Amino acid sequence: MKKIIPFIVVLILIASCKSYNSSPVINNGNEYSLIQNDTVSISSDENDYEIIIIEPGFNSWLQSTARPEGYHSQEWLETRNAILVQAWNQRQLQPHTYDPNLYEVRIDYDTRTDYGYEVNYKLYNYFLYFQLTYNQRLSSFMPRI
Repeated sequence: MKKIIPFIVVLILIASCKSYNSSPVINNGNEYSLIQNDTVSISSDENDYEIIIIEPGFNSWLQSTARPEGYHSQEWLETRNAILVQAWNQRQLQPHTYDPNLYEVRIDYDTRTDYGYEVNYKLYNYFLYFQLTYNQRLSSFMPRI
C-alpha cells in the first residue's frame, strides 16, 4: 500500500502583474480540501512577487514557534534561501531518489532579485518547518529554531 502523505505543498514564487488582484483558486473537486489557516500568501505592491504556501500546520507553527521577523537580516535569509532552494530543486528533479510527494513543485528563486524581507522570511521558515516536520535535511546546516 502506498504511503499517503496528508498534505498539499504548493510553493510557488511567481512574477505577477500589478493589475493582478485576485488570489489563485485551486479547485480539485473538494471545497473543504484547503483550510484558510493552512494557506500563507505573501505579496505586496512594492514588488511583483508572490509566494503561496499551502501546508497544514505551517501558519500556526510560523506564529508560535518561528523566530520573530527581524531576528535575521534580509541578506542572511537570502543566503540561506539560495542554498535551500538549490537543494530543494535538485531533489525535485530526482523523483526516483527523493519522495516526489514531498518535492512536488520546483521553486523559481533568482538570487539576483530582491524579493523583500517578508518573502525571504516566510520562505526560510517554510524550509525550517518542512525539514523538522518531515525529517529532511536540505543542507549541511542543522534545521533549528
